[in-house]
Amino acid sequence: MKQGLSKKETFVVGLMLFALFFGGGNMIFPPSLGQAAGTSVWLAIAGFLVTGVGLPLLGVIAIGLTGTDVQSLGSRIHPIFGVIFTVVLYLAIGPLFGIPRTGTVAYEIGVTPFLPEGAAKNGISLLIYTIGFFGITYWLSLNPSRLVDRIGKLLTPALLIILALLAIKTIATPMGVPQAPQADFQEGTFFKGFLEGYLTMDTLAALVFGIVVINAVKAKGITSGKSIAKVCIQAGLIAAAGLALVYLALGYLGATSVDAIGYKDNGGLILSSSANVLFGSLGNIVLSLAISFACLTTSVGLVSACGQYFSKILPAIPYKWIILALTVFSAVIANFGLTQLITFSVPLLTAIYPLAIVLILLSFVDRIFNRAPEVYALSLAFTGIVSVMDGLKAGGIPLGETGEFFNEFLPLFPEGIGWLVPAIAGALIGYAIALFRRPHLKAKVKGSH
Repeated sequence: MKQGLSKKETFVVGLMLFALFFGGGNMIFPPSLGQAAGTSVWLAIAGFLVTGVGLPLLGVIAIGLTGTDVQSLGSRIHPIFGVIFTVVLYLAIGPLFGIPRTGTVAYEIGVTPFLPEGAAKNGISLLIYTIGFFGITYWLSLNPSRLVDRIGKLLTPALLIILALLAIKTIATPMGVPQAPQADFQEGTFFKGFLEGYLTMDTLAALVFGIVVINAVKAKGITSGKSIAKVCIQAGLIAAAGLALVYLALGYLGATSVDAIGYKDNGGLILSSSANVLFGSLGNIVLSLAISFACLTTSVGLVSACGQYFSKILPAIPYKWIILALTVFSAVIANFGLTQLITFSVPLLTAIYPLAIVLILLSFVDRIFNRAPEVYALSLAFTGIVSVMDGLKAGGIPLGETGEFFNEFLPLFPEGIGWLVPAIAGALIGYAIALFRRPHLKAKVKGSH
C-alpha cells in the first residue's frame, strides 16, 4: 500500500486538474474582461481571480479534506436537498451547458476561421464537427482510471506550450496600451470581474472534479484519507497557479488589443483577431490548437465526472451507456450554437453559484458549530432567496417592487453580490437556534478543540 505520491505524480495530477478546469470558456472571458475594463484591468481581473481561481481551489480542498462528494456536503442540510442540488449542478455543468459549450467553443473559434465564407452558418459543418469531437470525448472517457495519464501526460503539456507562446508574445510585443474603461466598468470594477468569474463555472466544477482527483489518487494505490487530502491540496495549488497566470496574460492581451483590432463583441473574436496580429498567418492555427486541447480536456473531465455520478445513483445502467447518452445528448444541444447556450446558462449559473460558494465556505468552519444542520439550512435558504432574484434579473425578468426594495436596502445587491449579508445572517441565526435547541452544542464545540 502506497503512503503517498511522488512529486512527479502529484505534479501530473495537478496538470490534469488544471486541464479539466481550463476549457474554452476560460479562454474567452478574460480577454473580453480586459478589453472592457481597459486601464482598470488589474482590478477587474482581481475580482475574476476570486471566483475563477480562489473559490475553485477552495472547492477542491473542501472535497479533499472531507473525502466525500458534493451530494454528501449538500446532505448536511438535508438528504433530499443533497440529491436535488447535486443533480442540478451536474446537469448545469454537464449535458445542459458545460459539455455542449466545449464543443461549440472549439468549433466557433478553432474551426470557423478556416471554413469558406458562409460554410459555418449552414449547420452541416457544426454537426459533422460535434460528432467527431464528442466521439473522441466518449473514447477518452471510457476508462476513468486512465484519465490522469491521458490528460496529465499527453494533452496538458501540449496545451501549456501553446498558451505559453501566446502569453510570451503578448508580453514581449504588446499590441497597444489599455484604453479608458467602458461604461459597465467605470464603477464597481472589482465586483463586475467577480461576477464574470461565474461564467467559467469552475467553482461548480470544483465540487465535481474534486472527486475525480480523489478517484485518480486511489487508482494509484493511495487509500489514506490524510494522504488523499494532501494530494488534493497540492494538485489544487498547482492548478490554481496555472489558471491565475493564464488569466492574467489573457486579461492583459484583451486590455492592450484595442489599438490593433478595435472593440469586439466577444472574447472569441478578440482572441482570433489578436492571434492574427501576434503570429501572422500562423495565428489562427496556434489559437485553434489551444482551443481544441482546452475544450477536449474539459469535455472529457465533465463527461467522466457526470458518468461516475449518474452511475452511482442509477446502478442498473452501465457507465459506458451513461457516458454514451451524455455525449450524444451534448452533441445535440451543441448544435443550437454557442450564443444560445450562453444566453440560457447565465440565469441558472447566477442563481446556483452563490449556493455552491456558501456550501464550500461553511464546510471549512463547520467544526465551529458542530455541523449543526440549522446553520447550513438557514444560510443557504437566505442565500437562495437572493440568488434566485439575481438569476431572474440576469434573465431579463423584471423584479418590480421587490427588486427596488432589494436595491435600496440590501447591501451589495446592485453589484450582484446581495446574497453575502443574508448568508452570514442566516448562519448566525441558525447557530442561535441550534444553541437554543441543543444547549450542550457549545460545550461540544469547545471540547472538540
